[in-house]
Amino acid sequence: MTKPPPSPPSLADLRQEIDTIDAQVHSLLMQRGDIIDRLIQVKQTQEVGSAFRPAREADMMRRLVQRHRGILPLDTVESIWRVIISTFTYVQAPFSVHADISASEPAMRDSARFHFGFTVPYVSHFNAPAAVEAVARSKGDLALVSATASRTPWWIALEPRDAPKIIARLPFVERADHPAALPVFVVSRVADSAMVTEVETWSVRVSGWNADTARALSPLADIVAVPDTAFDGAALLVSVAAGHLEKVKAALIETGASVRSSALVGSHATRYTVPNGTAK
Repeated sequence: MTKPPPSPPSLADLRQEIDTIDAQVHSLLMQRGDIIDRLIQVKQTQEVGSAFRPAREADMMRRLVQRHRGILPLDTVESIWRVIISTFTYVQAPFSVHADISASEPAMRDSARFHFGFTVPYVSHFNAPAAVEAVARSKGDLALVSATASRTPWWIALEPRDAPKIIARLPFVERADHPAALPVFVVSRVADSAMVTEVETWSVRVSGWNADTARALSPLADIVAVPDTAFDGAALLVSVAAGHLEKVKAALIETGASVRSSALVGSHATRYTVPNGTAK
């Protein structure tokens, strides 16, 4: 005689399991806070400024996407981890997010809240130069500016050696249905050892910039261009794979343009593309 299949667990049993898991998650977050408290003591982060670690953060997010499975939307998981990382960074060394709202204030606010949560103060600015200037005056703040278009070449202010730099490009997890899809650069001061350098961002000033030149460069790099009447050309913000700027310069020359100057103004991780909005 075969035994009957076990009866399914009751709703009360399942809810108890959820309550147990919730308590464990909360306990682990508090344990993480205890470790951060000890980290502050060891590193004296509040005295040295920025606590941002772009390379470590990119590695954490890649591992998060790669191991994710189940019915919980990737959007939710990504946002939870972003808020955890940002909040604990804020606990180490308080900072504010300065956002350029000239393109779209709602979209920029969505990006800031998705990636940094509500604990980190949010300060809006009417243009990118103002947001970048606020960061330059601060001890460890960061700015969010458009990564695809600009009315002014704000990145020129990042050329001096002691100026803030581009440290990240968001969203890091790229997909068509991302709830905070506005492409933005993150600008701040970060230790060289903490930077991720898979993609370099360069300020390049050229003469002879035109539509044909732009088309020739599009397969080689992501470019934001602003007319530069002083040189009858353009000020470019060029995002290119590390070590590949010379290919961009060669393409410029081949199309009749001339490079007047170039300066490294930051770097960031290669974006993680998730096909069809789902994690592999």
